[in-house]
Amino acid sequence: MKGSDRQYLKSLAHGLKPAVYIGKGGLTDAVVRAAESSLNAHELLKVKFNGLKDEKQEIAEAIAARTESALVGIIGNIATFYRPNPDEEKRQIVLPKS
Repeated sequence: MKGSDRQYLKSLAHGLKPAVYIGKGGLTDAVVRAAESSLNAHELLKVKFNGLKDEKQEIAEAIAARTESALVGIIGNIATFYRPNPDEEKRQIVLPKS
């Protein structure tokens, strides 16, 4: 993902509230299912780390791998992910052309 795409997605995500929270239980199947559901519905997802804050980079990379999404970035204890809808007609987010 290009830096300009990342910046654009960060600007879109700025006003979003986290849809998935990770606590002491870490990355469970329920967390992955919730992330999948949110990405299917909205394409852009924020995940807040309430627990395991020292492991957030590794957990965020694992979420991206398991959901086949892109890790847009981590700011503080919130990670942002993006996965475009495979059906181009149903895409809600269109990345700007370079």
